[in-house]
Parts: sequence; structure tokens; C-alpha cells
Amino acid sequence: MNRRLALSTLMPAVAGPKAPRRETPWPRLWRTEPRLMAFALLFLALMVPAVVALGWDDRLLRGVNLWVKPLKFMAAVALLALTTVWFAQYLPAAVRQGRAFRALVWTLIATGGFEVGYITLQAALGQASHYNVGDTFHGLMYTLMGLGAMALTATQAVLAWLLWRHGDRTLAPACRLAAVLGLALTFVLGAGAGALLGGLQPPAGPGLPLLGWSTTGGDLRVAHFIGIHAGQVLPVIGSLLAAFATPRVAVIGVWLSTAAWTLLWAVALARALAGLPLLGL
Repeated sequence: MNRRLALSTLMPAVAGPKAPRRETPWPRLWRTEPRLMAFALLFLALMVPAVVALGWDDRLLRGVNLWVKPLKFMAAVALLALTTVWFAQYLPAAVRQGRAFRALVWTLIATGGFEVGYITLQAALGQASHYNVGDTFHGLMYTLMGLGAMALTATQAVLAWLLWRHGDRTLAPACRLAAVLGLALTFVLGAGAGALLGGLQPPAGPGLPLLGWSTTGGDLRVAHFIGIHAGQVLPVIGSLLAAFATPRVAVIGVWLSTAAWTLLWAVALARALAGLPLLGL
């Protein structure tokens, strides 16, 4: 397989009858799944007033500006929705119109909307959304957030199953394998670390820029991040391997990359549970 064909997994070409130019991805993605595209673009647009609030509102919660968490969750849910649309284009139209995919779409919209909506509301009120269990209402909402987060990441496992059963068979084997493994690990590793994170609050105070991870240790958000983003990292690696290696070597490379990514997750998880930072002693 030549490099152009393998890399088309990341940027597929659609040639017109007269012009051999590449179609930009956005119209194609919108045609594939307009509901999730609109959902993702809405959250990206909402990040603008959240950034304004970040600069205007100087209230802190556990040493961090109140609007940092809504911004991170808006970006994360938007990315998850866009990732879902990206891989949905490799499913037949009949599958995308089927019951399983429709359930996936509405689960992602409902749970992602609930998570971001509640986190943003709590930020506006100057209150915590996570680990806020001081009364019945907030305890119930935190429980619902945990269930919602589990369902949200489970949509990626369903997408992996649909790709494995019905995905475009003309894709390079390494590309298809990396997509399936990455999406499955988004649920297995991401939700696995998330379940532990739900009962173990990270240390207070500011941490690494943008990410906010604690530099003192005991922060399960690192392992959670590694797990959640397997669905983006491994498919990119698979596409690059398919472009620059033989099919057999590329497939082996995907399995090795998956093992390395899982090992990185396990190390981050173990260090957090031991109260250690990701790097250093």
C-alpha cells in the first residue's frame, strides 16, 4: 500500500468527475453525522464565553480558577464527538442509520451535555461539581455524573465494535486495527481510571499549565487522560505505520504501540495510587 492511500485514513480523498482535488473534511463529516457535528461545534463555540469568564472572574476553587474545569470538559467532549464522527464515516450508511449507532449518538449527546451543563452551572455558582456530596441533591448529581461519564466513554467501545463488524474493508489492516483498539481502550482504560478517580480526589492547588495535573503526586487524572485519548493517539500511529511500513510490520507495530500505551497508563495509574508524581521520585 502506498503512503497516500494509507494516510487517507486520516484525510480520505474524494475525487470529483472532473477535478482530482481533495475535498476538505468538514463537509464530508457534516454529511456523515450532522447531529454530533453540531453538538461538537456548539461546545467549541461555548468555549469563547468560558474563556472570557476565565479572564473576568477571579474566583478560585481549591486554588484553581472556577472556569478551568468547564473549559477542559467542553474541549474534551467536543473532541470525543468529533472523533466519533471521524470514524463513523467508515461505516456503511445503513449501519449509521441503524438502532445501535443512533443509540450511540444520543447517548453521547445526552451524557456529554449533562456533564458539561452541570459543571458549568456549578462553576457559575462558585461551587464544586466533582466530589461535592455534602447534601442529598449534590450527592445525587455526583452519582449521576459518574454514571454519565461511564456511558459517555462506553459509546467508544460500541463504535469499536461497529467498526470491527462493519467497517470499511478497504482500509489498511493496521489502520482498522488501531482504530478498533484505540476506541476500545478509551473505554477500558479511560473508564477504569475514571472509576478510581471518582473516589480519590486529586491534590488541591494549581498544577501543570493547561492540564492542571498535580506536580506533587497522587493524581489519577494523568492515567484517565492517557486512557481517554487512546482513541486518537493509536489511530494516528496506525495510519503512520501503514504509510511507511509493510502491512505485516504495520500491524505488529500497532500491537506494540497498544502495549506501550497500556503500559504507560499502568505506570501513571500505579504512581498515582502510590501518591507519586508522574515523573521523578
